[in-house]
Parts: sequence; C-alpha cells; structure tokens
Amino acid sequence: MHTNSAGKGTSPGRGRRKGPVVAVVAVVVACTALGAFGVQSYSHGIRIEGLGGDAVLDRADMADLRLTVAGKEGADLDRVRVTLDGKPVRTRPAGGRLAVRVPELTEGEHELAVRADTVLPFARDTKKKFTVDTVAPRLRLSDARVERFGAPVTVRGRVEDAGRVKVTVAGKPVSVADDGSFSRRLERSPGSIAVTATDAGGHVTSENVNVSMPYPVTRAAHLSAIGWTSPALRDPILELARKKRINAVQLDIKDELGEVGYASEVPMAREIGAVKGHYDARKVIDQLHGMGVRVVGRIVAFRDPILAEASHRAGKDRRLVQDPSGEPYNGGSYGKLSFTNFADPEVRKYNSDLAAEAAKLGFDDILYDYVRRPDGDLAGLRFPGLGEKAPEESIAEFVAETRDRVRAEGAFLGASVYGIAATRPTEIAQDIPALAESADYIAPMVYPSHWAAGEYGVTSPNSSPYDIVHRSLADFAKQVKGTNSAVVPWLQDFSMGTHYGPEQVSAQIKAAADNGMNSFLLWNAGAKYQGAALPAMK
Repeated sequence: MHTNSAGKGTSPGRGRRKGPVVAVVAVVVACTALGAFGVQSYSHGIRIEGLGGDAVLDRADMADLRLTVAGKEGADLDRVRVTLDGKPVRTRPAGGRLAVRVPELTEGEHELAVRADTVLPFARDTKKKFTVDTVAPRLRLSDARVERFGAPVTVRGRVEDAGRVKVTVAGKPVSVADDGSFSRRLERSPGSIAVTATDAGGHVTSENVNVSMPYPVTRAAHLSAIGWTSPALRDPILELARKKRINAVQLDIKDELGEVGYASEVPMAREIGAVKGHYDARKVIDQLHGMGVRVVGRIVAFRDPILAEASHRAGKDRRLVQDPSGEPYNGGSYGKLSFTNFADPEVRKYNSDLAAEAAKLGFDDILYDYVRRPDGDLAGLRFPGLGEKAPEESIAEFVAETRDRVRAEGAFLGASVYGIAATRPTEIAQDIPALAESADYIAPMVYPSHWAAGEYGVTSPNSSPYDIVHRSLADFAKQVKGTNSAVVPWLQDFSMGTHYGPEQVSAQIKAAADNGMNSFLLWNAGAKYQGAALPAMK
C-alpha cells in the first residue's frame, strides 16, 4: 500500500549585470619625430595593440588585462590623451608606457581612444572598440503547448544582446531578430526541446522548453497487478467504468514488492527475477481502451525489495540507500533491504526503462510512486553518487529524464507525492515546484487519516475530510502555479481509525473540485470502491 506519513513524519543563464569591473590598461603610443622641423609630433597611424579587431573580454581577461602599443624612444607621452567611451581617463608614466586606470567597466561595448595633441592638421584619434562579456546570455522562453502528442509545435523565445548571441533550437541554428526574438517550428513535438544561446565571449546558456498538453479529466480507481486476475476485484471496477462513474483504471506496473505485473522485456527486470506476468499488458490495454477507459500505469520507483536484495547479493550496495557506516539503510517498517538509491544510474535507468516500455505498450499515463528518499533524519542516510546535489534536486532531475522518454511514446507522466511535501520539501526529498517543471501532473496523497491533529488548523483531519483535503490541495495549487503541471490528488476510499463511506469520499471529491481539480485517483488496497460516492460523468 502506498500510504504515507503525511503530517506524521544552472539555469546557467543569468541576466547581464551593470556592475563595475576594474581594470588597469597599459597603453603605449607609437610616435615619430619630424626632425626636419625639430618638432615632436604624432602620426595619424597611432595604434593600440592587444585588443584585436573585435575584442571580447571575459572574466579571465578582465582579471589580467594587458594592452600595449610599441613606442619609439623619446616619444612625448605628455602630449597623449586617452578617453574611454568619450570621457577622459587618468594616465601615468610606467616604464616608457602610459598606464591608464579605468575605474568602472560595465557589461557591453566600449571604445578606447588615444589622441596625440599636435599642430599638424592630419593628426587624428586612434580608436579601438571592445566588449566586456563576463556573464552568460539570458534566455526568455515561451510555453509550448500542443493539443495532441506528436503534433507540430513552435518554440518561441527572446535572448539579450541579440546582435552578439547565436541561438540553436533542438540542435539547429535559428535567426535572431534585432529585438532578440526567435522561433522555430518542429513538425513533431518531443517531450522537451533544448534551446542554447552562445555569446561572443563563449558563454553558453542552455534551457529546455517542456512541451505541454492539456491533461484530460481523469477519474481512476487503483487495482494491483494480481488484483486484475481476480474477477471479484476486477469486475466491479469495470462496472464503475461502464456506468461512467470512473473513466480510468490505475493498474500497477511495478508494485511495493518490486514485482513487475506483466511479462516485461527490460533486461534488469528479468535478471533480478522481478517479472511475474500476472496480466498481458497489450490485451488489458486494448480491452480498456475498447471501453473508452484510460489506463494509468503505476511504477513504485525507489522502494524496491527485489532490486535491493539482488543488488546486495551481487555486492552492488551502491544501488542501495546506506547508513553512515556504508551498510544498507534499515527502512524501519519497510525493512533493511527496501529502498534503492535514486542517485545510482543503474537504478534510475531500470525505472525509466520500465516507464518507456510501458508507454510504448500503450499505457496512457506513467505514474511514479515512492519517487522519494526514505523517511528519517537525512544525517543518517547516504546516497552513493549524489555528490553535492540535494536529494530533492536529484529526484526532480530523474523525473525530467523519464518525461522525455514516455512523451516520445505518447504518454503523460505523473509523480505521487506526500501531502507534507507542499510545505516540507526536504523531509522526503520532494520539491513540488521542481517536480511540477518535470511532470505533467503532481498526485498528492492527501488522505485525511494520514494527517496529524492540527495540520492546516484542522483539529481532527480524519473526521474532517473536506476541510483537510481542501486546505492542503490549495497549497499544492499555489506550488504548481506558473507551471504546466496539473494536480491530480489521491483520495481516501478506505477506513483507518474512522469509518469512511460514500459521504466521506464525496466530501474529498468536492474539496478537490472546489480547488479546480476535477481529476482524482481513488486508493483502496483491497480495490473495493463505493460507487455511490461517484457522480456519473457526461
């Protein structure tokens, strides 16, 4: 059962800054003596060396800037004036050179000019233009939405310093207008599209545009893989679908035991003995689709006893969450060999391989569960390979990696999360805004029985299903605001401490609807649901 203890428990792109950059510029002026007149003068060929024809100075250049121009012996440097962007700058003699102190240089283009004062009419300024570029370009990307998977999509955006920045969309260069705007049409929409901006200083900003599609209204009931084999459990759920009380079935792909419900061809699933083959995925999906019923495939990700035990036997404990001594972490009620390591590449690939395979088989959604770290003090946990990243950052990245794969097969991706994650993201490593950027929908488990007394100001959450669900989901609505992610809550259709009948289930459905959430997932580990609580859909 995927119940939780809720309540009991670069972008590398930056905007161009206008801050000061201090540098010392040494300028040596080449001069000629007009001996026939006995007068020291300067040629109109005065040159500044070291900047080049179109100099771009990055952070390293500014830290050690050395500009020189060769000058003849006896040159009268007192007759040289230096300006920067039209304003005089201070100079001082320095070993036959002029050292120019430039107190402030902002990001962008500048002009250094050197002029020799002379009575001759052909004397002129020598000028050099250069650009200070110490930060990466900034991208502003618009949302990309389609009405169906695989439809054409247009990527639009804007970049600063358009004249000096090159932009690629999905690996191909695009034209950038004078105002920095650009666009590119792709004939088929992937899950996300890479956009890269490279400026003249070699700084690169890379961001992804997630292609979003409106999530259809989905009202689903959970059924385990082995539950599908039982007519006593399966048939009442199918009857709810025929009566249009629900329009989707949530069927397990990989469950809390680590068992894979159908005959998966994923190599690791077969290698570790996880494949059970309780149902024929294609036949089940065809049957449900023939009834007009969506199929949500649930993958219990990082709670995986089969993978954990197989990894430990093979001496691959890097795949496991560990304690500070390096031993497999004791997951409390879950057992010692229960939680696999979300930071391990092989663990991540195993779960995403299952997700991609299931999407290709025809599951409409892939819904991750246990996409989190185990409960407990973070100081008592080790995640080999995590490095300097926060656990919640790594988990969000994993979800983003999967999204591209399942989208390529035409499926949505959801992430089940604890109710407390909206306010305590580090407690189990579920950062809702980050996950909302990576998933098509967030599925918070806001079961009233799992909230502690007093959460959200509700004295007895279990006996106040409307109040606790309404208030907690309002928080999730705020967390996903500004993203393209929907909120599809898990609702309680089981009794724990307080009897739950149609009235209590209806109260939760109304609480979700009052937050603008018309989709939901019903959980009952025994797969017995109260149709009287479910209004018929049109």
